[in-house]
Amino acid sequence: MRVLLIFALLLPTLAFSQSPYEKHCASCHGADRLGGMGPALLPESLARLKKAEAARMIRDSRPGVQMPAFEKVLSQKEIQDLVELVYSPIVPAPKWGAAQIRASRVEHAKAKELLKPAFAADPLNLFVVVEAGDHHVTILDGDRLEPLRRFASRYALHGGPKFSPDGRFVYFASRDGWITKYDLWGLETLVEVRAGINTRNAAVSADGKYVMVANYLPHSVAVFDSELRLVKELETQSRVSAVYDAAPRKSFVVALKDVPELWEVSYDPRAADIPVGLVHDYRLKEGAFLPGFLNARRTRLDEVLDDFFFTPDYAQLVGASRDGKRGQVVHLDVRRAVATLELPGLPHLGSGITWERGGRRVMATPNLREGLVTVIDLETWKTVKQVPTPGPGFFLRSHEASRYAWADSMMAAQGRDTLSVIDKQTLEVAARLTPVPGKTLAHIEFDRHGRYALASLWEDDGALIVFDAATLKEVKRIPMKKPVGKYNVANKIRRSEGTSH
Repeated sequence: MRVLLIFALLLPTLAFSQSPYEKHCASCHGADRLGGMGPALLPESLARLKKAEAARMIRDSRPGVQMPAFEKVLSQKEIQDLVELVYSPIVPAPKWGAAQIRASRVEHAKAKELLKPAFAADPLNLFVVVEAGDHHVTILDGDRLEPLRRFASRYALHGGPKFSPDGRFVYFASRDGWITKYDLWGLETLVEVRAGINTRNAAVSADGKYVMVANYLPHSVAVFDSELRLVKELETQSRVSAVYDAAPRKSFVVALKDVPELWEVSYDPRAADIPVGLVHDYRLKEGAFLPGFLNARRTRLDEVLDDFFFTPDYAQLVGASRDGKRGQVVHLDVRRAVATLELPGLPHLGSGITWERGGRRVMATPNLREGLVTVIDLETWKTVKQVPTPGPGFFLRSHEASRYAWADSMMAAQGRDTLSVIDKQTLEVAARLTPVPGKTLAHIEFDRHGRYALASLWEDDGALIVFDAATLKEVKRIPMKKPVGKYNVANKIRRSEGTSH
């Protein structure tokens, strides 16, 4: 009885001793800040959220999320202390290995045995639209330009959704490591797994058998089967900027942010063995070798390349580092740089596209620091032209059926509301479109036929603005909550020259 009395007397003290994080945040975001019902609260996960915006979120919350507003619960100092806490690193760095990955896997539903989609729309002309305003995804009918389904996503989807080869399934990667498999025919979420604590993007193999995930934290890439069961984890000793599928090579190519190396990981079971260290005779296998299947073949470089673009045959890639000095052309078979490029500023090569111009293939890339689009001849590696835009931009898009390439200037203080429409043959700006002055306009994507060009009005009360791709006239506006990107199934699975892969 005396023990119970003492415990009762201590209860107010125990409750008072809880920190604001333990009392209000840990149940959703995890006692270790690694996430739970809510996202991970780590500097790596919050890189795109300014501290003032984080404080506003704690104070006021926002529509469409489960987190309540704490304005009447926490003082301004307590809110600021929480912000400083979640932006501070965890020391030592948290671990997330195979055991945690496997334990995190959740199977929501089995894919139904469908001979056709459970709706009347063309399944190859669907758009998958990521809405960052309230962390939702909309599936849009690209013919009728009407939504088919809208559902809640994980926190801060990043890197663009990736599709199975037949276009039926789509995989999403979130900033805090969750990978989601969604059935576009049945319109339901199937499986989820947490591949890391802070994730950059995912890639799907050309045969549809494997999904590779690139992580900032831990420093690793993780390989899953198509049902998101862990197959293998590879430690990288570096943050991983991105992973891409190189379909003709039956491999994933991995960009490392902290070391001057390029990794190629083959998903071909017949891939040649990989030599490790010195080899006296390749034919007699006199030396140490790793199996070529799902192991890293490393290419050492002179400098870090954390963003790159494949040539159409996937034999070479154009890469750039974040110092903005130059670009390199790396031959994936020769396994070394074979040319350098004049690429000033900060080219966004992950958004590069190609087309035929005067019998020669050119590639073009927007720039994150300068208001220009760089056009390069893929035979000579010389710059053909620098096309001026109203300011730095993030995305460049086109379509085989269109005479135009469209560039945004969303990174500009002035001009972020303008799209530059570039004639692909003359390389002149044919039009500048400003449908909503003063508001951010970004990320063009075409429907499968090249008939429509859809732009994102990047605002909480935003919209998809649909243009006729030939006349450049506005056709329709579809209300959305800060639409970040939209991705057409056919253009992605057919690897259209006008969109990123």
